[in-house]
Amino acid sequence: MLQVSKWVRILVGLVLIAGIVLALPNALPSNARDRLPSWMPHDTASLGLDLQGGSYVLLEVELDQVVKDQLDSLVGDLRHGLRKQHIGFEFQRPEGAVGIKIRNAEQFASALDVVKGLNPVLTNSTLIGARQYEVTEPGDNTIILKMTEPYKKQLEKDVVSRSIEVVRKRIDELGTKEPSIEQQGTDRIVVQAPGLSDPRHLLTILQTTAKMTFQMVDENADLEAASQHRIPPNDELLQYEGVRGGIKAPPVLVEKRVMIAGDRLKDASWSNDPQSGKVAVLIHFESVGTREFADITRENPHKRFAIVLDKKVLTDPIINEPILQGTAQITGDFTVQTANDLAVLLRAGALPAPLKPLDQRTVGPELGKDSIQSGKIATVAGLILVAVFMVLRYGLFGLFADIAMAVNLVLLMAALTLFGATLTLPGIAGIVLTLGMAVDANVLIFERMREEARNGRGMLGAIDQGERRAVATIIDANMTHLIAALILFELGAGPVRGFAVTLGVGILTSFFTSVMVTRLIIIGWISVAKPKKLII
Repeated sequence: MLQVSKWVRILVGLVLIAGIVLALPNALPSNARDRLPSWMPHDTASLGLDLQGGSYVLLEVELDQVVKDQLDSLVGDLRHGLRKQHIGFEFQRPEGAVGIKIRNAEQFASALDVVKGLNPVLTNSTLIGARQYEVTEPGDNTIILKMTEPYKKQLEKDVVSRSIEVVRKRIDELGTKEPSIEQQGTDRIVVQAPGLSDPRHLLTILQTTAKMTFQMVDENADLEAASQHRIPPNDELLQYEGVRGGIKAPPVLVEKRVMIAGDRLKDASWSNDPQSGKVAVLIHFESVGTREFADITRENPHKRFAIVLDKKVLTDPIINEPILQGTAQITGDFTVQTANDLAVLLRAGALPAPLKPLDQRTVGPELGKDSIQSGKIATVAGLILVAVFMVLRYGLFGLFADIAMAVNLVLLMAALTLFGATLTLPGIAGIVLTLGMAVDANVLIFERMREEARNGRGMLGAIDQGERRAVATIIDANMTHLIAALILFELGAGPVRGFAVTLGVGILTSFFTSVMVTRLIIIGWISVAKPKKLII
């Protein structure tokens, strides 16, 4: 009959105690949380952008540029390979492909071997054994290379994943607490940064590719001729970022060969140059980069060494002596803000593809405070109205259901805090809805109890059978709601997911409190009051 094993009671008691301890910080002001003992949790449910305020940015990864850059890289590799074999050729650039016309038909077979050697087999694809490029021979000594679909999809997927990781690192470097960074569709990234009130600054940080290279300056070439578009084939003319001697610096002619890539950097920070007093950026290489940097500075004394960021020269100092410690200083027209931003970008790494902003907006903290206050009012009002209805409808048993509903709210907040879920305004709506749903199970149980009592069962039998026969219906109802919440979470984004999370967690906690907690309260009441008949 009405029996619950000792171990079940202990388990329920532990769950309730843990729920109260975890949920308690949410009900305390920050100064009171700071005074809590160290063994108690201090975390609260994270507030979303609509409650805390901050910046929202929707970015698109420019995958077309990735494919173009990949084909450009292929052209460079082909040029180097064909020249090494002394094969004459001309490049053609049909849409989305690379064409090579071999001048001497007798060298066509050798050229084809070079092309096939630069076309590796995919190793991280669902089609193992597929090539990166599809090679065709349309005739007239021409070879066409076109990117295969498996390789293109793999490349795009990897680029989006790496872009999200770099974006996350950059935002973490800004000190933003609990940012939300999610992929939307195949090529979009949604960034929500609570606490950041300037989306333009955020966009500046996120859009900068931050591809740093270290290249030697070609001091023997004719800079004047290069400025008239007569650039040596192994050089490139780059703009100088900032000023030099109080005036805008002229372009710099640098060698295309990259001496050290930016991925050799280990750390970056800003500081004040002790000699000039100006703001500078200090960069530190990892072990391999330190060795490469030492070799370059040792082998090129008194030559200029350009530090290039996104095809703009930041500085081109003269190598006075070998630098063996793997540390370099970037000086320029920096402020503390711009130097810190550059250090953030370098620490986070370069983006694998440009990011295009599609949408940006700011949510003020005042609006968030109003939303929180409105949510509190709605939650308390819903709790009171449901509690009053249950007492009027079911009397003492309605009070038991109200206690279980309050416990459900505590467990729900504890679960959101424990799992680090972000609470949004739709999430608060999900909590209010959960409170109304929490008593649905009790209504089913109490109505079944009344029905059993009308059929002639005694008090204990009516209570026991009423609950047992209602459980199957309760499970069916909760399962349908839970499936809907899972679908919303899987297909939705942003606020819809916030609603789905609170709804799904609320369904689980309400089932627990409605079935287990209410049952234990009723058993305790019967043990203490020893009623003679069922009054419900």
